[in-house]
Amino acid sequence: MGACTSQNGAAIVGHPCQSPLVWFIPPLTPVRDHLPTRTFPFVNYALIAANIAVFLLERATIVGGVSEDRLLHAWGLVPRYALANPTLGAETVLTSMFMHDPTNLLHVGGNMLFLWIFGDNVEDALGHARYLVFYLLGGVGAAAAQVLVGPGSLVPMLGASGAISAVLAAYAFLYPRSSITVFNPIFILWFFYGVFLHLPAWLVIGEYFVVNLWDALMNTSQGGVAFMAHVGGFLAGALLFGPLMIGRVRVDQYARWERWARRRDSRDRSEWYS
Repeated sequence: MGACTSQNGAAIVGHPCQSPLVWFIPPLTPVRDHLPTRTFPFVNYALIAANIAVFLLERATIVGGVSEDRLLHAWGLVPRYALANPTLGAETVLTSMFMHDPTNLLHVGGNMLFLWIFGDNVEDALGHARYLVFYLLGGVGAAAAQVLVGPGSLVPMLGASGAISAVLAAYAFLYPRSSITVFNPIFILWFFYGVFLHLPAWLVIGEYFVVNLWDALMNTSQGGVAFMAHVGGFLAGALLFGPLMIGRVRVDQYARWERWARRRDSRDRSEWYS
């Protein structure tokens, strides 16, 4: 997962924990959560489908003869261009949210995995229309943060992870104790705890935010993962979540919600334990 930038226009793909801090805090890659939804998350599925469709369109455009550099500079968010021409900039804020590195499936695949795991429950809590507004505004907040720290940059930014960071913030507020299945990042611990671990959402999402905040402050490189976009998206989600929940029924009785989730999930939960 990662909102990415690149000096040559080709997004550099990597886990958001791809930094020196990874040696002290191993990356936690979520595999699934265990909370069902009360409504069908069609907006979340539509967002996933849209991202995949745009990725395939990027590939087809490049095969058709358009260079990757030209494509990403035209439709990715380039801070200097966006500030020089705000009308065009507004357009690329939106298009960049749905673009990914056309040369690497891991970029779009990782982002869509995060969106699939966390987005459905946030949509269930906010409602379909509010969730779409929340997602898009989260992406705008991520773009604003990245432009703010590099207003003169000619490096295009692209990726859904700024908006997805907003979704993670909302999930952490909604279900901090929700059980998240993550890939065990330390091989030696496989023999003691298994290939998968089950950790609370506040820990998984909290690690994501701390690592990205660290890298946003410490990473001064011009290309790679746009950590500040992650931080900006997360903070935008934290600020937007409360107002957009006004009038919605919040599931505060978590124990009851979790019991329902476990009953519904009891048949396949054992597959994830070693």
